[in-house]
Amino acid sequence: MKDSDNTRMPASKAGRHAAIEQILATQQIASQSDLREALEELGIFVAQATLSRDLLEVRATKVRGVDGRQVYALANPERPVEWGEEGAEQKLQRWSQDLLVGGATANNLVVLRTPAGAANLLGSAIDFSRDETVLGSVAGDDTIIVVCVSDEAAQAYCDKLLKYAEGVKTSSQELQKEENK
Repeated sequence: MKDSDNTRMPASKAGRHAAIEQILATQQIASQSDLREALEELGIFVAQATLSRDLLEVRATKVRGVDGRQVYALANPERPVEWGEEGAEQKLQRWSQDLLVGGATANNLVVLRTPAGAANLLGSAIDFSRDETVLGSVAGDDTIIVVCVSDEAAQAYCDKLLKYAEGVKTSSQELQKEENK
């Protein structure tokens, strides 16, 4: 069993879980049959009942994207896919584009709105990105509060996430150059 990187995927439960986490972190999966097909492409064949148990065990949940489509997502991944610093920013861009409905600032706070049930997923991406201007975040059902180091940092962070939501894909370095102007 080999995945696209030519690395071996063990047929064990832990190997299946790792593959499921990787798929959900990199693809929009709307159904268990879509997930089963993605696993089969990696050479992992699993029964529907086992797949249902695996989804519960990796804490996958369905969230509604801005486009109204429900997709599987990791609610709070304890064992995230290996993300480099650029990978964390790409994850934040993707989830902002898929889930961010709106945002506003109040002093050093950023208030973000998502569809119902999606705030924890976007909040996790915010936390994982480890932005040096963010002190922390709290996510509810459809609202996230992000505490920044200053009023200016909050406005810049809100603007960045809203750009991501609009589908403007930029690198961290390009954003920093733009903020320094």
